[in-house]
Amino acid sequence: MKRRLLVGAALLSTLLAACSGGAATPEPGESSGQATSSQKPAVKIGAATIVSHPSLDLIYEGIVEGLAEAGYVEGTNLDIRLENPQGDQATLTNIANTFAGGDEDLYVAIATPPAQALAQVITDKPIVFASVTDPVAAGLVESMEAPGGNITGTSDQIPADKQLAELQRILPELKTLGIVYSSSEVNAEVQAKAMQQAAEAAGITVLTKTIVNSSEVGQAAESLDVDAYWTGNDNAVVSAIESLIQVAEKHQSFVFTSDADSVARGAGASYATDYKAQGVQTAGIIVRILEGANPAEVPAEIQTSLELTVNPEAAKRMGVEIPADVLASADRTV
Repeated sequence: MKRRLLVGAALLSTLLAACSGGAATPEPGESSGQATSSQKPAVKIGAATIVSHPSLDLIYEGIVEGLAEAGYVEGTNLDIRLENPQGDQATLTNIANTFAGGDEDLYVAIATPPAQALAQVITDKPIVFASVTDPVAAGLVESMEAPGGNITGTSDQIPADKQLAELQRILPELKTLGIVYSSSEVNAEVQAKAMQQAAEAAGITVLTKTIVNSSEVGQAAESLDVDAYWTGNDNAVVSAIESLIQVAEKHQSFVFTSDADSVARGAGASYATDYKAQGVQTAGIIVRILEGANPAEVPAEIQTSLELTVNPEAAKRMGVEIPADVLASADRTV
């Protein structure tokens, strides 16, 4: 009787193993429900950014991380190369032309200028953008819902009225607002116009100054006599935010940004996109296209997670005490 029980147990064990499909034990760092790199085809991606600054760097990190989670692992079945012209338009054009003659399966553009540069010369392969504030105004897509071409991606649009409301919580008596923005970036112009309209509708006087490159940020800020400065997702300004902050501290003017990393660099506060999360979201679109989706039919997405970040010590250097209720409601305090 005992022998029969043992034989029966052995048979049951064999049947259970067969029903499981002989699934292999997940590799270290992989969950059983996650696609492994061995199950995905090898792909080659060319990526371009516009300049080095923390937010754009986080987007790229998020893209690589998101692709790895989907089974496309750098160095295994993913060959991804990032090019950075450091704000130089001629170099960006050369990068785009080189990619146009390359053998990549898909291209990634981080920020509006790279997206426009790649779109001008690459029409036969997919392009996925990230951190493009207004893809329609930039001429990249026909509409957010139906891009219509070989390009789609994610937008970092932040409603100007919501940002202004957060700024007014910090400065209830705000009368004048200064905006320094790049005239060479469509996204910067769109954001500046939206904030100007929102502020003027609230009875605030807006003074603006345009720049061509980041070396002009400090001088532009110095020309504006205002209670506070606001900056959008403007790569030229963000890359030189310390210059604007230095002027703001000198004149006791508050700095409110659309970039949380600028708060760590000395701005007073921001109401901004989570750029790492935007990178992961962008990776999701890339995966859909790599696995057969038509970019013309993949809607461009707005990254919706917004966070209030404050830097009380930086605010004090600008002559501002951040109210207790704002501090209490902040998502992050530097």
